[in-house]
Amino acid sequence: MTDAAAAFLNVAQSLSGKRWQARPCEERQALALSQARGLPEIIGRVLAARGVTEEACDSFLNPRLKTLLPEPSRFRDMDVAAERIARAIRDGESVTVFGDYDVDGATSAAVLRRFFHAVGAELRVYVPDRVKEGYGPNAPALLRLKAEGVGLVVTVDCGVSAFAALEAAADVGLDVVVLDHHAAEPRLPPAVALVNPNRLDEDGAYRTLCAAGVTFITVVAVNRLLRQGGHYQDRPEPNLMDWLDLVALGTVCDVVPLTGLNRALVAQGLKVMARRGNPGLAALADVAGVKETPDAYHAGFVLGPRVNAGGRVGASDLGARLLSTDDPIEAMELAQKLELHNAERRAVEAAVLENALERVAAEAGRETDLVFVAGEGWHPGVIGIVAARLKERYSRPACVVALEEQPDGTVIGKASGRSVRGVDLGAAVIAARQDGLLIGGGGHRMAAGFTVAGDKLDALRAFLAARVAEQMAAMPLVPTLELDGALSVGAATTALVNTLNTLGPYGTGNAEPRFAITDARVVRADVVGANHVRCILQGNDGGRLKAIAFRALDSDLGQALLTGKGTPFHLAGILRIDRWNGAEGVQLLIDDAAPARSA
Repeated sequence: MTDAAAAFLNVAQSLSGKRWQARPCEERQALALSQARGLPEIIGRVLAARGVTEEACDSFLNPRLKTLLPEPSRFRDMDVAAERIARAIRDGESVTVFGDYDVDGATSAAVLRRFFHAVGAELRVYVPDRVKEGYGPNAPALLRLKAEGVGLVVTVDCGVSAFAALEAAADVGLDVVVLDHHAAEPRLPPAVALVNPNRLDEDGAYRTLCAAGVTFITVVAVNRLLRQGGHYQDRPEPNLMDWLDLVALGTVCDVVPLTGLNRALVAQGLKVMARRGNPGLAALADVAGVKETPDAYHAGFVLGPRVNAGGRVGASDLGARLLSTDDPIEAMELAQKLELHNAERRAVEAAVLENALERVAAEAGRETDLVFVAGEGWHPGVIGIVAARLKERYSRPACVVALEEQPDGTVIGKASGRSVRGVDLGAAVIAARQDGLLIGGGGHRMAAGFTVAGDKLDALRAFLAARVAEQMAAMPLVPTLELDGALSVGAATTALVNTLNTLGPYGTGNAEPRFAITDARVVRADVVGANHVRCILQGNDGGRLKAIAFRALDSDLGQALLTGKGTPFHLAGILRIDRWNGAEGVQLLIDDAAPARSA
């Protein structure tokens, strides 16, 4: 990057109010990487900005599970958990996996169910109703399972905070193995085994694993015990790698860092996904119109929301059922149901988001570092997405509370929160629960959920705002948008984007490269879909580039693009391959813009 380009990146006054900043990069390292690999200098910068050294470059470009997958026994309680599950399989016990209604929970349950079926055992999947039962294990459900003859329950993506439910299970002699990844407390609920890389007595080396990753490692451990016990003498041993597509989907959708082991799980899992061996994922891709080779974007923004949709609108187990089935006809029926539920979810989400934005605007004078809104009649299935939208819009942690009056006249709020980098929202929620402000709650750094009594709402808001403010105080006053470099319109080529794609999978911890397209004029702009703005850009070099700004119609960005024909802009965004009618080009996904005259 030239000094001039770097300078303008740091001073551009954008329409969003964010400060554009060049991603920190060691120039010598960038040059060495590009020269050693015969890559464009800007690719060397992207690698160097992500901390990739010459020595680590091969591992980064070709992450392998053979070298990155840990020994399962390194995790606390793993040996006990694996032995208990293996014994249940050998003895033909009735086993139920108790899951969560999000993608991480659905993929974890599906991995476990597919493993059980592959080794000749049955596994029932139980996913609680989001509205009626809430998140995680609950005592009535566990007691009912016990009464039905279930001898072992394995919780996935939940359980570490389910003290009352697991105590009730222990009282009636129901064995429970917990496989979770959410933040843990010093005291753990009673269970036969509790495997969680975020236990306080773990070393933290694998704290970024999602539940699907924890479940996969557990399956590796159980499979080894079955092999050692002669279980495969008269039946074929399953190839566990066949289920990495599910692990990849859960990992991407839970927005955990795509570094180290997670990166390897996703990289290898996307290869498995491309083979379309899972009938449910194949049907979902067909219904969603995914024709190209799936990548992390398709997992996170196309397939994931559809798997999530059932749980958001009252059909909690559809995702796990879809991902578990081997029947192509059933898979297509379930995929079509989820597609309809996803359309319903979008409509409900839009209404709740509009109402939430109105409430934020009404409290404009109440400035805090936390966006906190509550409303009656809001569907609890979409509050997590709405919280994410508010976080994106205001660059602050956001909590959205759906209030509902109970038969006894009291009001209970079910809430979801999303955080920004540098603020541990899960820890703040756990602290609020320990302080007596919550009925229940937990989470991790970037996301949390909780249940709160209506009369504690104001006290909770003040508590969380204070906790968030402490952490936000150490962050820049002006939100920043980090960029990997500056390009002219003509430099945004398919060759460049195809090379960038080899550095994926992209996600948290390995951000997809974002560039400033400099001195571009809008030669055409219109509205597409409900509120997206698409345009054609032209540069001083004569090059042209397609571009789109999602959900931008009512923003300063969208209006500037629609009314700025002929006006020179610097535009920040992500470059993607655009395939249309057999042709391949490049499209810029616009995040922000700044008048070129401000350079």
